[in-house]
Amino acid sequence: MDITLMELEDAINFWRVRKPATGDECTLCAEAAALAGPYAAMIMCHASALAESSLDPAAQAALNAWRQARA
Repeated sequence: MDITLMELEDAINFWRVRKPATGDECTLCAEAAALAGPYAAMIMCHASALAESSLDPAAQAALNAWRQARA
């Protein structure tokens, strides 16, 4: 199954609202940080979708939790 750039952006924004950045460095929560790498790679490669199976376990977990929260 693929995830679109828009879905990935929605998931990142969900985590940013749920767990705002912390510290003077404005560090992203673990879930948003796990999704930020694939999101950036998609933008750099001009990709509109990405195979979920290519995500690392932390990104897959963040994505799955986002989906469950929306259901």
